[in-house]
Amino acid sequence: MLVKLVKGALGHTFARGGVHPPTEKKATQGSAIETLDPQGEVILALNQHIGSPALPVVAVGDRVFVGTTVARATGFISAPLHSSVSGTVTAIENRPSTHASGLAVPCIVIASDGQFTPDLGLKALGDCGKLGRDTLREAVRLAGLTGLGGASFPTAVKLSPPSNHPVETLVLNGVECEPFLTCDHRLMLEAPEAIIAGGRAMARAVGAANIVIAIEANKPDAIAAMKQAAAPYPEIGVEVLPVRYPQGSEKQLIQALFGLEVPSHGLPLDVGLVVQNVGTAWAVHHLLTTGEPLVSRVVTVTGPLVPRPKNLRVRLGTPLREILAACGVDEKVMNRATAILGGPMMGTILLNPDAPLVKGIGGILVMDGSVQERNPDPCIRCARCVTACPTGLLPNELGWFAKTDQFERSQEYDLFDCIECGCCAFVCPSRIPLVHYFRYAKSQIWFAEREKRKADEAKERSDAKKARIEREEEEKRRKREEVKAKMAAAKQEADATKVAQAAEETSGEQA
Repeated sequence: MLVKLVKGALGHTFARGGVHPPTEKKATQGSAIETLDPQGEVILALNQHIGSPALPVVAVGDRVFVGTTVARATGFISAPLHSSVSGTVTAIENRPSTHASGLAVPCIVIASDGQFTPDLGLKALGDCGKLGRDTLREAVRLAGLTGLGGASFPTAVKLSPPSNHPVETLVLNGVECEPFLTCDHRLMLEAPEAIIAGGRAMARAVGAANIVIAIEANKPDAIAAMKQAAAPYPEIGVEVLPVRYPQGSEKQLIQALFGLEVPSHGLPLDVGLVVQNVGTAWAVHHLLTTGEPLVSRVVTVTGPLVPRPKNLRVRLGTPLREILAACGVDEKVMNRATAILGGPMMGTILLNPDAPLVKGIGGILVMDGSVQERNPDPCIRCARCVTACPTGLLPNELGWFAKTDQFERSQEYDLFDCIECGCCAFVCPSRIPLVHYFRYAKSQIWFAEREKRKADEAKERSDAKKARIEREEEEKRRKREEVKAKMAAAKQEADATKVAQAAEETSGEQA
């Protein structure tokens, strides 16, 4: 296996930067996954993935079941959406979202009947070894699977590499380096065989000969479980990495395992690799064995103000307020707390607990409200952020460019190579919220690009309309000229006829 050829080349971790925040995983690493079903309605946001949002295919009043397709994908980089409950569609409207802006987004609202009856169309696909690659990819696409590590990139897209990018190795990411989160840890402990089976199916889909499962050294029980489950398969190896943040990021993980650097603006495919989260592997296996699409995920609910920290398997669309309540977090706690979606390094603040669970949320942290009160001091040019940056950027410069709306300069300094890991903000003695600045700059650039595309498209439509009108006018003019010419010819012919007739009459009279 390729990983064994380079093991130790970089101290078996990524080359530069990184930090060692407290792991804070003890509260839930020993907590088995429990199931939490929604009490009333579920709210399914139409854009739970990177790419184009899904388009509803149901109407208010429709009866749906667990696994019923309620929205279809609208492009190659998109994913369909399925009902996580059985019940009735009650609304298709804007509802509060988990986005950092807190803006309401289009959602499908379903009133649950509490029965969780599966859709009759769900059928197990069976042994992946008997399925063709295209069949596997199509099944994953129709099931709405996305990466469950946080990015929510449509899984089927990753499993469809172009023919000029052969894949040698599939990496299953079980690093889970974000503090507090233990959902992947528990999955590896409780369902290692399912993860292996899902990984083998994905390796078959991309044509990878090898599978590498990456786990950090602070999960010895998960390492043992995965090694035991992988033992019958010589093409699968479990690699143990030293604890270092952000080792779970794709590019840093690839560098740690293989000593390879994914090019700027490049993808793991460029170096012959595909990386998938262990939770995604579990979801693929679940799809193959039950036919059920992605309708739930494991979420870690923890933090200093959570009375009963838990790992929960929750149906998508469940209001976050219900999830928090199941762990003992009531209104009194929320009034003095800050809830963070994801982990403390890369997560975003929850602005409205009525927002629903979406595919990319792997954790909810409830912290003391004072974590928001971070009044930054001026930058002292210490360059700690530069040292900590795992992608080799200059966060201090990028932060200044973003703060002063110098977006072109931000791009010149490779803003979009930033993985928003938060290492720079973590080490900053001035408490400058650098990642917030970077996200702001990216959003402004994306907005400007969208507006430019809209303007260009509008200009194209306007130019096309103008050209069409000109063509139509030219056609009308040509037809008028033709008619005019025909009329002139007819008149000339009529005049000639009259002259001829007059001549005949004159000659007749003379005779």
